[in-house]
Amino acid sequence: MAEKALAFALLTVLAAVPLQDSPKPTCSKCSASYIPSDEIQAYLKRVTTAVADQQVRAVDVGKSHVDIGVVFRGPIAGSPNAAEHDFVSEVYHVIDGSATLVTGWDIVDYKRRATTAQNVSQLNGPGGDGTSIRNGVTHQLKAGDVIVIPAGVGHQFTKIDDHIRYLMVRVDPDRVTPLKDEAASRADLAGKR
Repeated sequence: MAEKALAFALLTVLAAVPLQDSPKPTCSKCSASYIPSDEIQAYLKRVTTAVADQQVRAVDVGKSHVDIGVVFRGPIAGSPNAAEHDFVSEVYHVIDGSATLVTGWDIVDYKRRATTAQNVSQLNGPGGDGTSIRNGVTHQLKAGDVIVIPAGVGHQFTKIDDHIRYLMVRVDPDRVTPLKDEAASRADLAGKR
């Protein structure tokens, strides 16, 4: 009888303990975003300035936005600014060309960017610029290289002899950048946006 009472008590306790739910995806019923090579190439072909940072897509992946862009930078003349983004981390995958990039925390003559600036409202959210990076780490980037720049880390191209082109992945957990889907990208390339 005692064994039956113990078994009943154990079953009662186990029934009261909720079973652990299986993990749930952070993006409920999201769609994958495919970007064909011809679309990337179309953005790269329309570059007409010494620096062109173009957003191809910005997608919601649940707890974050992930943005894909392409950047072209021509030869550096003079002293370019050092940039920092408060909330958006960046990953560069160098397509071709080469450059010297300095990264670090100590940005000289740091000033906040205007909230109305296009790079703030469309590309990488709030942050600032400075004249250089004190005690930075120097990276020699070439085709095939990848560099990850966390939010808050200053970065400054200090030397580009000819050009550098890279695919940009922006990780935006605070969702400060606007979304851009395939239709908006096609409209952008057609000059309708």
